[in-house]
Amino acid sequence: MHRFTRRAGTALAALVVAALAIAASALARADVPQTAAAPSVSCTSTSIGFMGPITGDAAFIGKEQLGFAKYAIRKLGGGKIKLVEGDTQLDPAQASTVGARFHANDNILAVVGPAGSQEVLAVAPIFKKKEAMPFISGSATVTSLTKGSIPTFRRVVPNDSVQSPTIAKYIRQVLKAKSVFIVDDQTAYSRPLATGVQANLRASGAKVTRQSVNQKVTDFSALVSRISDDTDVVFLPWQIAANGQIFGQQMKEQGKRAIIFGSDGLDSGDFKIAGSYVSSFAPDIRAIKGNAAFIRGYRAKFVSNFGPPTYVATQAVIAAIKRACADGDATRTEVHKNLKQTLIPKTILGGNLQFTARGDVKGAKFYIFKLGAGGKKTLVG
Repeated sequence: MHRFTRRAGTALAALVVAALAIAASALARADVPQTAAAPSVSCTSTSIGFMGPITGDAAFIGKEQLGFAKYAIRKLGGGKIKLVEGDTQLDPAQASTVGARFHANDNILAVVGPAGSQEVLAVAPIFKKKEAMPFISGSATVTSLTKGSIPTFRRVVPNDSVQSPTIAKYIRQVLKAKSVFIVDDQTAYSRPLATGVQANLRASGAKVTRQSVNQKVTDFSALVSRISDDTDVVFLPWQIAANGQIFGQQMKEQGKRAIIFGSDGLDSGDFKIAGSYVSSFAPDIRAIKGNAAFIRGYRAKFVSNFGPPTYVATQAVIAAIKRACADGDATRTEVHKNLKQTLIPKTILGGNLQFTARGDVKGAKFYIFKLGAGGKKTLVG
């Protein structure tokens, strides 16, 4: 047995403390995420993720957006970029599942979509993780998405700070409405848009009644019965166009004569109440000079303005990937940097595509269409 002096014991204690400190420091470093360069992807295996409601109640949106994304890949991808499909069903939980799968796929350098603003909010925390994913939507309009909290997000359509006053001005000044009935569908898209239109209408002196209904409800008879006889316009900032059609039919059954005005979510073949109005974040490309050959090349019928902006979004991503691939491989960081610097002159939407510092499209505006027999649309504002 060794005999320890007080001095020896003190030295041993100091060594133990030092060893523990070194171990603790190593553990701390192990617990802290280490910064590393984003993995490079060979330009022979690059992919773009597509997120949209391919099935479900809003399938008309997803199918048209997917059709135009595929068209962009076919027309502009040069056979070197693949499209990976993800069906979100316009549901935030489903979007999160698809988003996690896409983020884990190193070959996916960027995502086109999601379609809905509530889905963008759902995937934002996933896409902000290490090796952040750039993504660009052709239809998400909630204003707050580009306030700075989602740095890799962009959109090719205007936001609702443009849509709200456009709709309110038309309702008040053109339709001369004095009493407006507003129903939101309780989603992150609908509530702020309804609030924006409501505020603008009240500021101009209109009487506004506000109601709310869950997006999954399809029997609106009780809600319709609350529309007063002096109501001039019913504003529906909804995403499920088929629900707007049911609402309009039930208004007719109850003898309600107010005009329906739908937000951009009702701009589809699923909503065709004659005499109604819808706003749109994009023009009808069939009316833009120079698009005839492009439309023939699509080789399919489309019934809304949801598809063409997604073509432009995909076009921007393809261009960003091609620039990143100048040296043979690419990273998400490079693609994001290139997207920020996008300049595409004269897109199929009629103007140039450039983004503001926050990711909004420069110079965008909303359009207003009136629906005729069979849902035929006429541009009125």
